[in-house]
Amino acid sequence: MIPDSGAKKMEWASAHMPVLQRLREELMDDQPFAGYRVAICLHLEAKTAYLAKLLSDLGAEVAIAGSNPLSTQDDVAVALAETGVAVHSHHGCTDEEYHAYVEAVAKTRPHLIIDDGGDLIGLLHDSHPELAEDVIGGAEETTTGLMRLRALSAEGRLSFPVLAVNDALSKYLFDNRYGTGQSVWDGIVRATNLVVAGKRVVVAGYGWCGKGVALRARGMGARVTVTEVDPVAANEALMDGCDVTTMDLAAPEGDIFVTVTGCSDVISGRHMERMKDGAILSNAGHFDVEVSVNDLSRLCGDYEEVRYGIRRYTRPDGGRLYLLGEGRLVNLACADGHPAEIMDMSFALQLLALKYISENPGLPPAVYPVGDDIDRRVAKLRLEALGVPLDVLTDEQVRYLSSWKV
Repeated sequence: MIPDSGAKKMEWASAHMPVLQRLREELMDDQPFAGYRVAICLHLEAKTAYLAKLLSDLGAEVAIAGSNPLSTQDDVAVALAETGVAVHSHHGCTDEEYHAYVEAVAKTRPHLIIDDGGDLIGLLHDSHPELAEDVIGGAEETTTGLMRLRALSAEGRLSFPVLAVNDALSKYLFDNRYGTGQSVWDGIVRATNLVVAGKRVVVAGYGWCGKGVALRARGMGARVTVTEVDPVAANEALMDGCDVTTMDLAAPEGDIFVTVTGCSDVISGRHMERMKDGAILSNAGHFDVEVSVNDLSRLCGDYEEVRYGIRRYTRPDGGRLYLLGEGRLVNLACADGHPAEIMDMSFALQLLALKYISENPGLPPAVYPVGDDIDRRVAKLRLEALGVPLDVLTDEQVRYLSSWKV
């Protein structure tokens, strides 16, 4: 029954990913990835599985590892493996098993890479540079991953080109804002079965992901406080109707905390000591470092699992703090991640980024933007799939817009 369950999830996701369906129809006869080995490190659930299967159907030899120990769905992994994709992941794997899975994918000596958080590319550069000799290039879809890769490039150590899919308009304006905004609250509500309306929600970080989380929280009736280090982002949050303060001042007031910064120790022991009884802690950043689980353990000692995905920590004063999804990505540890229609755009960008790299071998090692032609092609394909028409500029309008004269 497990493979059947996973196959049904993949079928449901693919039915709601019309951009990838159109690319499949367009590229199937050409088999653009024939002869290429593609290595993927992404959250292994139904939408990702459909992307991996599509790359395989377009000719690639595909190997995939889950990019988070709690985001892999075992039934999907089994179903994907039955299609011929080499799958290296299982739900709840240890850190050692996780790194072994990523290493197994690296050992396929890939030509093309799709990464999430930079773990696969980081491993190739840090531990196994010899396995990167055949790599033509890759694509990275997260803010955190690009931070790591740009640091690697700044050190002069990046050994192949990487397209910054996260920075494409058709990615961050939709995936980061609407995808994260919806899926984070999906995870929190599923895990807790508690009402959001009327609660004080503290969102740490007001980048595109933080904007989405705050927007959805306000839409559900929450009172939203934002904490920030960037004065421009703080002003934006203020003008969007949020309260803005520091985490030290927000700690005693918050009912639900969501970290989405890409930084470490955003919520630490000094904050936890001051939180109200029953405060809920969750993270929507890529790595499980934003809520300091070590500080939580030092402050409270052992935890008790009170519901699936919820650990209860009790302070010496009796105050209870609830950690969701072990401090990992709450939208994937406690739910199914971003909606299929959102990931349709992001994964279409990934696919077209790999196609671009395969057609342009020899690019110098660097982090490159996704071309505007690819970006707008994905946006246009989605509108066409939805039956949404666009105006078209006349020749006279084009001339007007390209001239300095009025």
